[in-house]
Amino acid sequence: MKPSQLTAAIFCLTLILIASGCTDQKEASIETASEQTTPITTQNTVTQSGQNLTVHFLDVDQGDSILLEIDGKSMLVDAGESDQGKVVTAYLQDQGISTLDYVVATHPHSDHIGGMNEVLNNFQVEHFVDSGYPHTSKTYENMLTTIDQKNIPFQVAQAGQKIDFDPAVDIEVLNPAKTYSEDLNENSVVLKVTYGTTSFLLMGDAGLETEERIMKAGYNVDADILKVGHHASRSGSGISFISAVSPEVSVIEVGAGNDYGHPHAEILERLQKASKVYRTDLDGAITVTTDGSTYTVTTEKTGTISSRNGAYTSSTDSTTEESETPGSAKSTVYVSDLNLQDEWVQISNTGSSPVSLNGWKIEDEGNKHTYTFQSYTLNAGTTVTVFTGKGTNSATKLYWQLDRPIWNNNGDTAYLYANSGKLISKLES
Repeated sequence: MKPSQLTAAIFCLTLILIASGCTDQKEASIETASEQTTPITTQNTVTQSGQNLTVHFLDVDQGDSILLEIDGKSMLVDAGESDQGKVVTAYLQDQGISTLDYVVATHPHSDHIGGMNEVLNNFQVEHFVDSGYPHTSKTYENMLTTIDQKNIPFQVAQAGQKIDFDPAVDIEVLNPAKTYSEDLNENSVVLKVTYGTTSFLLMGDAGLETEERIMKAGYNVDADILKVGHHASRSGSGISFISAVSPEVSVIEVGAGNDYGHPHAEILERLQKASKVYRTDLDGAITVTTDGSTYTVTTEKTGTISSRNGAYTSSTDSTTEESETPGSAKSTVYVSDLNLQDEWVQISNTGSSPVSLNGWKIEDEGNKHTYTFQSYTLNAGTTVTVFTGKGTNSATKLYWQLDRPIWNNNGDTAYLYANSGKLISKLES
């Protein structure tokens, strides 16, 4: 089936749904999936290119939009709400992009495809990938109409396929399955992106149902960087799934002060215990650049943190600053001691003035565990000891309230971050 015919077929199906209110959606969508053609393949052709892969998590308020770039090629995954279409377009243009090799719509909710028409009308699009599950919204209709009018090659994703984006990058489709869910979110296109030894897992709005299915199917979900599913709502990020992914970095695309309560406190805590968490509502656009072995995380609002194998630096305005050392002239607050066996870390203030530590954070090697100070002021010339275990807080003793040890007795590093995200001090023990 030609791309325009395939698009028209799904478009017609959508119109039928609107008119009748019902049809066999699953059967129709599976049929279109079976008629797709390359360049979605089932082969792994990864080679080392020597280029950097850059993955941008755009700040599009309460929505998703992700840009992948390597060696002059680009892929856009989702485009936020309709009012964010211009934001996405401007961001892509700032990267010097005029052609998108791939555009992926994870699923037809408006916070993921609302800005698509703006993108489709401003860039040459070589391939469009859709979940294949029809939706009755005007936003979805308009997107399909534009795809058809521009004769953009249209494909339906299905678990087990590979997207032929670049020979050096392996992009595997983990979802949707052959049988669609009744929940639109659970039909999200889920992508595992691997470049060298660095991997990304892009979950769309997929939740617990999808997480269980892809693990049961035997897919390798282990990833360094996780784009958290459904804006970190309670519908996803299950305990067993996060354990299986074991991310070093989790990215939450979410709008500030949104009406949904995203990210949910329980899920946020779970992610913070497992990884370093970044959020577009707090950090702005988040960019991860990797050469296949190391990667750097850059945030629009709080600077740059290089993260891999325990190497961390912080910067602002694209200017790298050395992390401050104990007793340096730059900072009077620092990590003064770390006891790995007894599970405590000390923070001292050698200055002549008290310092509010509200929102400051202590993290271990690999940022697997985070302690956040709450309404605490460290007086001049004093030291506070933060214990891993449970206890009653006092002026000189604070408790992480954890029921298990976190510091590695064979060697670990304590990092102290200001509430801006800037690395203030670190101490290796």
